[in-house]
Amino acid sequence: MRDHNRRFQHALFATAAACVPCITPAYAQGTAALNNQIRALQEQVQTLNQQLQNLQGQVTQTQRNAAATSAAVADMKSASPPAASGVVVSMPNNRPTISTADGRNSLSLTGRIQWDIGDYLNVSPKNPHVGPTNLNSGENLRRARLGVIGKFFGDWKYALIYDFGGTTDSGVGGINPSGIETAEISYTGFHPFVIEGGAQDVPYTLDESTSSNDIMFIERASSQVIAANIAAGDFRENFGGHWNNDRLWLGTYFTGPTTGTNRGGIASQVGATQRATFQVLQNDLYSLHIGADAEELIKPPLSSAGGFRTLGSLSDRPELRIDTTSIIGTGSFGNPTNPVTGAHVLGAEFAGGYGPFFGQAEYFHYAVGRSGLADANFNGGYVQASYTLTGEHRKYNPSTGAYGGISPAHPFDITHFSEGAWGALELGARYSIVDLNDNYTGSTASAASSTSIGGGRQQVFTIGANWYVNDNIRFMLDYLHGKIDKPEGTAGVAGAPLGSNIGLSFDAIALRTQIAW
Repeated sequence: MRDHNRRFQHALFATAAACVPCITPAYAQGTAALNNQIRALQEQVQTLNQQLQNLQGQVTQTQRNAAATSAAVADMKSASPPAASGVVVSMPNNRPTISTADGRNSLSLTGRIQWDIGDYLNVSPKNPHVGPTNLNSGENLRRARLGVIGKFFGDWKYALIYDFGGTTDSGVGGINPSGIETAEISYTGFHPFVIEGGAQDVPYTLDESTSSNDIMFIERASSQVIAANIAAGDFRENFGGHWNNDRLWLGTYFTGPTTGTNRGGIASQVGATQRATFQVLQNDLYSLHIGADAEELIKPPLSSAGGFRTLGSLSDRPELRIDTTSIIGTGSFGNPTNPVTGAHVLGAEFAGGYGPFFGQAEYFHYAVGRSGLADANFNGGYVQASYTLTGEHRKYNPSTGAYGGISPAHPFDITHFSEGAWGALELGARYSIVDLNDNYTGSTASAASSTSIGGGRQQVFTIGANWYVNDNIRFMLDYLHGKIDKPEGTAGVAGAPLGSNIGLSFDAIALRTQIAW
């Protein structure tokens, strides 16, 4: 048995020894292949790690660049605007303008030329023995203004305008001696509140707040002119301001004499105006405007003849400026016994439009205070309307609390006339009245009374046609029919009973050629 087991073990060892040479090469070959795969995987991992590091570096750099850009933008926002270099030349609405590149400083050349030609077709005096029996026809370079307007540092605005025209509205000899119509500085940094001062056309009354470039007729109504001339109007030295938004306009101004007047007693004059308006309705099709205004002569001028306060005559020509005759007039107020203590005007204004139709009206009550006497009271007003045949309409201007003119949708162009390029055509009509009689019945007794004033009563009917060639050129044609009743006064004239009517009626036609920029 032992021998048998020993033989089996020897056989088993011999078999294993024989198999070893066969197993060793196979094992060696499998190990080598596995090592190669491991090395390949390690190389791939290293490559992926390198790519990941590259991507991480790119992300980090992008984040740094973004942070740097954000910091630079923040610095630019917090820093003051850089100084502009160079100038920009432009022509807005054909107005030559030079401005800095940032638009904060500018200088523009502005001007207007209004040349009137008129003819009194018929003048019928009511008393051939006294008073005016005729009115002169002719022409008048009504306004010829040239000046500069602009701004400094964005918030400061200025205007300097000289009037070379032959207007006979004010001043010695009928022409304002200085000719300075506007010399004004304003500050707009408290937007929408504007502070302004100097000399300008004070924005008092609706019609006065409408530029003479845009008024419906050649001249404003006499009732408005008389009101404004007390302490406002053109060439007026003033200081004040206004506030406005899209619908509401509020303004108040303290006023002095007009530019170029004698620096004597008139220089002591002090007045004030207030105006408040509101657009009840406002859209592209229709509008409705209401407003109220007041004017005070706080400190009347001193008389050149003595140390008492006076006020010049309330008067005006019959809404045409080709003859200097003023028929209606109260005469000067004030004397050593009854000096003028002040004066005021209260007014109301209405306006509105529907499509091409537009209407406007104002009413004024004037009162002059006299020491020892009752106040002298007068009234006046007007109503006017227009229709634009070509479809345009007058647009509301929030900065002035008034309406502008007509801007033609198709400016005149002879080469495209057949296609409708003929500009805009507006037709208008107005009735105006002013009554400067106070406590006056027309009798001899009332005419001789020191408390009665027979300044006269004037009514004027006007129809007009305005052709807007483009935004800069306009032609105006007006026909006027006027009726004026004026008491003679306290002095009798041969052939004319005391208190008789020295007024007249008239018909006139006038043409204005206007260029403005």
